[in-house]
Amino acid sequence: MFGSIGMPELIIIFLIALIIFGPRKLPELGKSLGKSLAEFKRASNELKSTLEEEIRIEEQRSNVEASRATSAQAAATPTPAPAPVAAAAATAAIDDSEEAVGAHKVDHPA
Repeated sequence: MFGSIGMPELIIIFLIALIIFGPRKLPELGKSLGKSLAEFKRASNELKSTLEEEIRIEEQRSNVEASRATSAQAAATPTPAPAPVAAAAATAAIDDSEEAVGAHKVDHPA
């Protein structure tokens, strides 16, 4: 947390603060420093959550726009109408019956 500051350096810093601020003022200073750090941490967490929320909303917005573009493109592309099954079956039946009648015809010389 403090990088290269070890325990002896922290003791020296504490003693200097004790001399400068005195034993009565030092607890108040520590308390206000703790509150300030807690408020800073709370503000940074709030900022982080706000940014994450904005990113999530933007991703949802881009997903919705992409799906709208895909559906609009699909709607613009006409699909060929399927051939009616009954008409195709009737045509095939007529062709089959004509072949059957033609096979039984006998040419008579006139």
